[in-house]
Amino acid sequence: MDRLWYVAYGSNLHSARLLRYLAGGRPSGGLRTYPGCRDCRPPRRAVPALVPGGVYFAGESRAWTGGMAFYDPELPGRAAVRGYLVTAEQFADIAAQEMYRPPGADLDLVHAAAARGRATLGPGRYETLLRVGTRDGLPMLTFTAPVRAAEVEWTAPAPVYLGTLVRGLREAHGWDAGRITAYLAGRPGVRGHWSRARLRRVVAGAVGPGVRTRRGRRERVPTARRQLP
Repeated sequence: MDRLWYVAYGSNLHSARLLRYLAGGRPSGGLRTYPGCRDCRPPRRAVPALVPGGVYFAGESRAWTGGMAFYDPELPGRAAVRGYLVTAEQFADIAAQEMYRPPGADLDLVHAAAARGRATLGPGRYETLLRVGTRDGLPMLTFTAPVRAAEVEWTAPAPVYLGTLVRGLREAHGWDAGRITAYLAGRPGVRGHWSRARLRRVVAGAVGPGVRTRRGRRERVPTARRQLP
């Protein structure tokens, strides 16, 4: 297996964010600088997709502050994702950086996850690899937490992190502000912590000038601030 689909459902929906994992550097608004992959070439292809399950927010991000996005295949509905066609080596290096491990070592678990559907490297936040489908005969793999959404306390994502997700959903799926708002409003961690009006302001600001809210006027994005648990 030389190539596979890396399936992103969080901030890596946005290609500029993924580039920091590939080529190294610090993403806009982030607090962490990444070393990059051994092979820093961009993905050969990128495709939007919807997979069974859902996204929730939990924990505390050291890169963004606030809750982090995780994927639970047993949540109801479908998760909006983006598949990047990368090499197995690139996937291993992206996963290592998500796990706060140094890139540079191939993960045997990549092949195990592709074959069995699931493989766990450790108890860490992104140390569980999942196969979520197949496209063009190649496995679609992602990484997430080892626990289900119902087993952890949900936490609110920071505005800057949500803004990156918004730009990724817009770029990958072409959704308008209303659809993006509706999708994010239902995610555990956003639901119950973010008002619909505040979420609309972040969405409108992230998708760019000229995008109007449901009330018909463009609104300013609030400055980032620490979210309450």
